[in-house]
Amino acid sequence: MKIVLRQDVPKVGDAGSVQTVSNGYARNFLIPKGLAVVATDGELKVAAHNLAVKERKVARQEDLLRSLSDKIDGQRLTFTAKAGEQGRLYGSITASDVATALAAQVSEEIDRRRVVLDEPLRSIGEHTVTVHLVGRLRPQITVVIEAEASEEDETPADSETAPDAETETETEAAE
Repeated sequence: MKIVLRQDVPKVGDAGSVQTVSNGYARNFLIPKGLAVVATDGELKVAAHNLAVKERKVARQEDLLRSLSDKIDGQRLTFTAKAGEQGRLYGSITASDVATALAAQVSEEIDRRRVVLDEPLRSIGEHTVTVHLVGRLRPQITVVIEAEASEEDETPADSETAPDAETETETEAAE
């Protein structure tokens, strides 16, 4: 059965698209829930008109955001985080962290929902991240995560002097 989707349906399609699904799925689930309507001639014309309007809107937004895309494309963000010996971070770098750092670097607001991360970054190294602005505008940035210098690496001399001080205190207390 041909249907026109009114809302986005996972694994079926986006709102406004014409899809072919089984009769039972359409009659028993999609249509009663208001997720779709039967694809009549009138519905197909409305869907085609809505698609054309949507394409014009996306094209206008692409023109407006092209300069922002050029600013973002190729940016390199560096984060410093605590990490274990195998290079695994104790925390993670999230899309919100990337969006905040990127907004500070390009001096324009970047929504965290536009930063595409399947899961938060949890390892040291270089990661390529895509920023989905609108339509086909998807600039890529490089996120570099470096390990934070641990306290043990920074002050080995301090750890050697601390036991001597304790030994002197213990000696004085014994006398």
